[in-house]
Amino acid sequence: MKKEDCFYLGKIIKKYSFKGEVLAKLDTDEPDIYENLDAIFIDLRNNLIPFFIESSQLHKSELLRIKFEEVDTEADADAIMKSDLYLPLETLPKLEGNKFYFHEVIGFTIEDVNFGTVGTIKAINDSTAQALFEIDRDGLEILIPMNDEFIINVDRSKKTILVNTPEGLIDLYLE
Repeated sequence: MKKEDCFYLGKIIKKYSFKGEVLAKLDTDEPDIYENLDAIFIDLRNNLIPFFIESSQLHKSELLRIKFEEVDTEADADAIMKSDLYLPLETLPKLEGNKFYFHEVIGFTIEDVNFGTVGTIKAINDSTAQALFEIDRDGLEILIPMNDEFIINVDRSKKTILVNTPEGLIDLYLE
């Protein structure tokens, strides 16, 4: 399994018991949908290694307490501490309507109701307070906030996202 075929689920942040249990911080708004996994990929020295899950349950709502098969001691748990967790992309629940996963819209065309075709989404920048569409317009980068109020329609079949940005926002990049 390659990283590009997976999505980042979270990180093992601490040991939970002397029997090898660990706590993982999940990068999701809905941690409960990942409570009954059979297996998960752990990134060990840049290799995704499948680990089978004996049991797991939510712990204090945002952490997942996991007992992996063959991780039975504190030393075993230490060996996977601070490791990133991944799942195959096909295990993501399908989103509909105007909800989307960031990786899903790379390559989509952004169209603005007033401006017309803006360009192609080359990346999503979520390192800022508000996530941004990074759009390539013939070599020029245009940033549009991923604001629910701006997003009018996501058309997966045509690979387009229709937005209605504040007047002048796109022009700022063209001057």
